[in-house]
Amino acid sequence: MKAVRTGERPKQGEARAKGVGEEALRDACPSEILEEAIDGLSGCADDALSQAACQGILDPAAVVAWTDRTERLLRFRFDRSELRAEVPAVAEELRVLLYEVDLPDSVRPESITASFVESLVRLRAAISEDVAAAFEGDPAASGYEEIALSYPAIRALSVHRIAHELHLAQVPLIPRIMSEYAHDRTGIDIHPGARIGKHFFIDHGTGVVIGETTVIGDRVRLYQGVTLGATSLKESSALRGRKRHPSVEDDVTIYAGAKILGGETVIGAGSVIGGNVWLTESVAPGSRVMTDPPRNVVSLDPEGEPLPLQLPWED
Repeated sequence: MKAVRTGERPKQGEARAKGVGEEALRDACPSEILEEAIDGLSGCADDALSQAACQGILDPAAVVAWTDRTERLLRFRFDRSELRAEVPAVAEELRVLLYEVDLPDSVRPESITASFVESLVRLRAAISEDVAAAFEGDPAASGYEEIALSYPAIRALSVHRIAHELHLAQVPLIPRIMSEYAHDRTGIDIHPGARIGKHFFIDHGTGVVIGETTVIGDRVRLYQGVTLGATSLKESSALRGRKRHPSVEDDVTIYAGAKILGGETVIGAGSVIGGNVWLTESVAPGSRVMTDPPRNVVSLDPEGEPLPLQLPWED
């Protein structure tokens, strides 16, 4: 048997040759430790995760697979013969997923599936308008193809518009898994409950947060780092089910880093909100809101002397 120097990791074949198996495992991890771990992980305890698992957890990988397939269907597939196979497949996968969640008593998976298929053409038209808005709003864009294929905002919005359709149908859990999947892939966090109008554009997108009860009108443009969020209370759960995120009317532009909070906050139509603005109150239509710019200090003092208002470096 080949000797392995200290600090070197044995290759897979060498590990097998060393007798890695039940006997080696017993030496490394005695049975009483294994049994203790198994006992602790099994059963239904009173903690939150155990309670969730004991109800039966929907496989998020299946939701992600359906999300990817449906998004591709709306963004990339045009051949009629291909669609004749793909649309039924998307419908059937959704129907199966719907049987894995607790729908309202009056709702059947088949009726939601049929309504969703009826919405596909409308959803594609909305995504197409988002692509057009990105081209109009981003001078770096070379054309529609680049935007549709590579822009993270289009991916996030495509997933959101699909998830929102299911949210409106009172489908639990699945839309939220979809939105968090898009968040993970793009850095853009849009709750499936948010209502977003036509011709919407998020430039760059990283760090954008759009809360559950946000309402956004048509032809709105956001930049990276914008938060449309809720004000926080010590007992924030008391806000559940209430309008707690802002409303943004038509033709508003919100620049990078702005934070707009609160369910009663309304940004009037045609307003421009500057970068890093913090707003918890409404502004009238046509407003221009900005912070006082920071004061830069430029000094030609000899090297080694501290700038005004700056503490000297410690040795």
